[in-house]
Amino acid sequence: MKYLVTGGAGFIGSNFIHYLFEKYPDAEIINLDKLTYSANLDSLKKFENDPHFKFVKGDIADTAVVNELVPQVDVIVHFAAETHVDRSILGPAMFIQTNVVGTQVLLDAAVKHKKRFHHISTDEVFGDLDLHGTDKFDEKTPYNPSSPYSASKAASDHLVRSYVRTYGLQATISNCSNNYGPYQFPEKLIPQTIIFALQGKKIPVYGKGQNIRDWIFVQDHNSAVDLILKKGKSGETYLIGAESEKTNLEVVKTILKILEKSEGLIEFVTDRPGHDLRYAIDSGKIQRELGWKPVTDFEKGLGETVNWYQENESWWKK
Repeated sequence: MKYLVTGGAGFIGSNFIHYLFEKYPDAEIINLDKLTYSANLDSLKKFENDPHFKFVKGDIADTAVVNELVPQVDVIVHFAAETHVDRSILGPAMFIQTNVVGTQVLLDAAVKHKKRFHHISTDEVFGDLDLHGTDKFDEKTPYNPSSPYSASKAASDHLVRSYVRTYGLQATISNCSNNYGPYQFPEKLIPQTIIFALQGKKIPVYGKGQNIRDWIFVQDHNSAVDLILKKGKSGETYLIGAESEKTNLEVVKTILKILEKSEGLIEFVTDRPGHDLRYAIDSGKIQRELGWKPVTDFEKGLGETVNWYQENESWWKK
């Protein structure tokens, strides 16, 4: 199988490339990445001389680059996105350009060259849930994005569905909960907490730290994507979650416990504007229809993640 992975130098995309080569050593992968601030080619250093791997620095919104690469592959796996909510609040334009226009350019090329397309999205398109409720997002949940980031991802989801209906594109969508694991840029909660704790710095926690997220180990997410590529039905959406709801404060305290650091490092800061309260995913559809399930317990996965950051200081310190 020949893959075009967009955003493959980012967190989830680079882990997906590792996953593919570990499971399918004969896979051929082209990684298209613009190398924005959160991308890191060091995440893929072990493949730089692999004849089955090719890196192309380029923008998914560049029609010429995209149309040069798409004919060379069997499937497009679209991870590339601007993802940080705070940055989307400060500057929405780049999120629209990459997440909406970039997706449209890729979709046009997929239609033109008759390629299979899988779109990686987020549970944030659904807005949030009651902090003390028991309800969860599923594939029928109405969209209600809260930030420019989640609105741009919602728009790209709608574009994918429209191309399936209008042009007959073979495409699927997955909406996933919060990922954690190796190679994640240090601005996100888990790597930032690990790194600040290792350095003895104060760890900022929004509000009272009671916002809840459903956490999934990145390779459990990637195993689901792989399964959707093999067995997913065109036009369908699959929600991917690990049923591992934790408050932000619980996550931070667990990391401090693993590192044997004091909870006195925690510093509560002014909450983010429009901060979603709770995310939770019902992944029953992908489990029933495709036979997927997460295999990594949160505490085990978090322990592995902490160890990775401890052992790979050269990756994050720069």
